[in-house]
Formats: sequence, structure tokens, C-alpha cells
Amino acid sequence: MNPTLVPAMPTFQSASAVASAPIAPDLLEVERILNRTFEGYKGRASDLIEHLSHYRGKRLRPILLLLTAQACGGIRPAHHTLAAVVEMIHTATLVHDDVLDEADTRRHVRTINDKWGNKGAILLGDLLFTHAFHLSSTVGDARACEIIGDATNRVCAGELMQICERGNMSLNEEEYYQIIEGKTAALTECACRLGAMYAGADAKVIDAMAEYGRSLGIAFQIADDLLDLLGEEKTTGKTLGTDLEQQKLTLPLIHMLDHVPSERAEELRHILSNGHADKRSLIRPVLEETRSLGYARRKAEELATTARTALQVLPPSATRAILEQLTEWTTRREG
Repeated sequence: MNPTLVPAMPTFQSASAVASAPIAPDLLEVERILNRTFEGYKGRASDLIEHLSHYRGKRLRPILLLLTAQACGGIRPAHHTLAAVVEMIHTATLVHDDVLDEADTRRHVRTINDKWGNKGAILLGDLLFTHAFHLSSTVGDARACEIIGDATNRVCAGELMQICERGNMSLNEEEYYQIIEGKTAALTECACRLGAMYAGADAKVIDAMAEYGRSLGIAFQIADDLLDLLGEEKTTGKTLGTDLEQQKLTLPLIHMLDHVPSERAEELRHILSNGHADKRSLIRPVLEETRSLGYARRKAEELATTARTALQVLPPSATRAILEQLTEWTTRREG
């Protein structure tokens, strides 16, 4: 068997285990850094801080950073710190997202905002953001703070644009991509850029890896938006249908509205903008009729192909093969 090939896996859940295997000791060091960080903020807020352990997901962003580093020359101590930083920022966005979406479940447990209220959730998210920047400064290189600061600004700008466009039933594809390039892709792009840069890669490789992270992040978000329409809460472990309830137009919905007669589009906009009990079941037949679900999947697959193409700057290796496989797993996620 060719050692550079990674066996295909059926779901994205399987991907994290396969992808993390070659970097398992490094991920353990990242976990140690995160645990030390959270330990320092326990005390009277210990229950709230400890609840963050339930937010632990697949660690996609630290995995991307470490795999990129390994593929570009090798993992160094700075990578462990930076991987913890991007995960901390990601966790902060999840905590704040749950407030914005009024979600009550994440990873099969109650959200911070549902259990401790919006004030506690906002302050905890702020704490994670500020400590992430403090931690990035310990690398001893201003470039890390600059890149992480830029990415975090883009994440917040994307979230802010999404809030401002909430209820806009005329949102177009270009505007949708502007939102998700900020709220999701900015951080995956940042992780891959940092992985390559601190491994000593040249500018061409760094830019290619950043493009890999950006395209992968957009594909990931499109897949996430499809899950919000089609997924099962017992599988995903989080509140679904929040995009519909919050009147956020995502790619399948935008395509659907663009591919029905104007009168029917107005009827659908009325459904989407009002408090119908089960919007998902009402619009599902129209999504299938207009082939909008397939359209969104194809767009995610095209972006996955763009990400794989960016990896061609790297020599063949087992690590590159895993990064390639991640692009396929991303578009087949179930949670």
C-alpha cells in the first residue's frame, strides 16, 4: 500500500481521528496549554469555566495548523501555542454565536447562555478573546499578533455583517460569501498561514496554504448551512434551524428564491420572515424542486477542489494526503 495514501472514511467525524493521529503528541501539548489557561480562571466561576469542556469539538483549526506545519517543514514549540490561540478564538466565537442565535444546545449539552444567561456568555467569550491575544504575544514575534488580530477582526466583521443583513430576504450570493469568508474562513485561513509561516516556509507556500485554509473554511460553512436545513439534532448535537429562525439567508435559500417565479418567491419570503412553526418542512420540497441543495453541495465541492489544488505546492507526503482527504470529509459532514 502506498504510504502517502490515507484510507477513505465515511464521515467527517472519522476524519478528526485519522487526521490527528500523526500529530497526537502535539495535540496533547495544545490541550495542556488550554487546560493551564482555563485553570487560571476557575475559583468562583469554576462551574462556568468547566462547562467549556463540553464545547470541545473536533479541534479542526489546531489540527489544520499542526498538519500544515508538519507538511511545510516541521512542528515547533510556537505552533503549540498558536494552535491553542486559534482554538481559544474559535471557542469564543461559539459562545458568542450561541447568544446571537439564542441557541440552547451545543455538543448535546446546554449552552453557556442558556445556563448562565447572556451576560455570563458574553463576558466569557470576551475573556477567551483577550487571553488568546495575550497568549499569542508570548511567541515573541509580532507577526503572530498581527495575523491573528487581522483574522479576528474579519471574523467579527463577518458576524456583524450577518447581523445587519438578518431579515434581508434579497441577500445575494456575493454578499453571502462576504459573510462566511469572514465569520468562518478567516480563522481556518489564519491557522494554515501560521502553520506554514512558523515552519519556515517561503512566501509562495505560505500564501498557498492560506488559500487552502480559506477555501476549506468556506466549503465547511456551506456544509454547515446545509446541516442547519437537513441535519438531525441528535446527530449534530446542537440546535438546528437557527438560520431560519434568525432570518439568515444561506446559499441554498438564496438559490431557491432565485429559481422560482416572482410571486412564489414572495410567498417563500413571507414564510421565511415570519414565525411559522416548522419552516424547514415547509421549504424542503421547494429546495428539492429547485435543486438548491445540490447546487450548494456542488459549490462546496468546487471549493474543496480549489483547496486540494493549493496543496500542489507541497511535495507528496502522508501529511499532504491527509490535508487532501480533509477537503473531501468537509463536504460530507454530518455534524
